[in-house]
Amino acid sequence: MCGSAHWVENNFKSKRCDDCGFVYYANPCAATAAFIVNENDELLVVRRAKEPAKGTLDLPGGFCDMYETVEEGMRREIKEETGLDVDEIQYLFSSPNVYQYSGMGVHTLDMDFLVRVKCGSTAIHAADDASDARWIALDDVDPADFGLTSIRNAVIRFLQTRS
Repeated sequence: MCGSAHWVENNFKSKRCDDCGFVYYANPCAATAAFIVNENDELLVVRRAKEPAKGTLDLPGGFCDMYETVEEGMRREIKEETGLDVDEIQYLFSSPNVYQYSGMGVHTLDMDFLVRVKCGSTAIHAADDASDARWIALDDVDPADFGLTSIRNAVIRFLQTRS
């Protein structure tokens, strides 16, 4: 607030200006991931086009924008990365995460959704942060193929709920 560079640790989640007393809280950013499943029990996965974990499998998703609900953000990310327009999304679970961005750890709250689509209802194509998009039979999904730890853990959790 005052422009001072005299920041001190207030507690584990905040910093305080030693000169004016302003306290800044480092709250997590909202992020989403979609488990898009078709009638053939296949999961839509994308391949990461950028670091971190470039070239590994991922789920469509990303950060929510300002003034956007989580559901709007989820639908936007799905459209941007796969070309799919989806209406019905079902919240599954959330997980705290630290996403590495430009050498900095960004605390996020990852919210995972289930999206069911009909086979052949819409053609998919990779775009934006995805270099590839394809369907994998759920029985063939290997969590080790997912490069981001948070997504890998979400895939494990999702597959366990199917058992």
